Amino acid sequence: MTTITAAMVKDLRDKTGAGMMDCKNALNETGGDIEAAIDWLRKKGITKAAKKAGRTAAEGLVAIVVEGTKGVVVEVNSETDFVARNTEFQEMVLAVATIALEIGTDVEAIKSAAHPNGGTVDEKIQATVAKIGEHMALRRAALTTVGRGVVGSYIHTQIVPGAGKIGVIVGLESSGSVEALTALGRQVAMHIAASAPLAVDPSGVDLAVVEREKAVLTEKAQASGKPANIIEKIVESGIKTYFKEVCLLEQPFIHDGGKTVAQALKEAEGKVGGPIKLTGFHRFALGEGIEKEESDFAAEVMAAAKG
Repeated sequence: MTTITAAMVKDLRDKTGAGMMDCKNALNETGGDIEAAIDWLRKKGITKAAKKAGRTAAEGLVAIVVEGTKGVVVEVNSETDFVARNTEFQEMVLAVATIALEIGTDVEAIKSAAHPNGGTVDEKIQATVAKIGEHMALRRAALTTVGRGVVGSYIHTQIVPGAGKIGVIVGLESSGSVEALTALGRQVAMHIAASAPLAVDPSGVDLAVVEREKAVLTEKAQASGKPANIIEKIVESGIKTYFKEVCLLEQPFIHDGGKTVAQALKEAEGKVGGPIKLTGFHRFALGEGIEKEESDFAAEVMAAAKG
């Protein structure tokens, strides 16, 4: 029996890009034959998936599933926008969202959860990677619930029902009409998609962000040569303006610029038939925060031709 050494595992890993344990298993299955192990990995689809793992996946889909007083939004990335048009990828993303609604928002827990078609969610993702030929990854998930009321939702640039480029869920707590609340929730979700607030109100804005804004305002005011007491007032006024720009309830409502979102919600209480409390929201924009790799397409073609 051939002894599988660490050097053999490293050699196979360097040649295929597959994981260490997958390489060890392949070598065990093939008696240490490197070329046979490469074929074993290829047949399993492992090499194809692993080689893609280093590529930037900043495209894909954001999907939403809402059931009653509970809603979830997930982001599953791919390398190219083309994959977002693939029916199998779309079905896989929507299934992930449905599972996340029950499992919760921990990405590793979702990946380990059972998939309705057998195996785990992660195994389904890897199988889709091997079939389509692009790196894919479940990036994040967020959940919103209310005791009574609705979770409003909106998908911007919808590719397929329930999934697109930007997804928003927002909680509206109320004992009023579910039908009226649902319509209002969609309007508020559309506003969030367009205005990208940082928080519901000033108390929800990260203190580090506020301090950074204060530092910028202070430096600008100091450059004008004004006295310290005036600078303090300028900074205070500037922060109030900043909160109006980034806090959802203080933003001008996109459906009626003459009202803030808070005023629009208050006015809607008569139509809904009860008080309304906006409990929170989540806004996922596809690929936000992912540094995309710039590639020289002409150079890639030339390299391929030489290969």
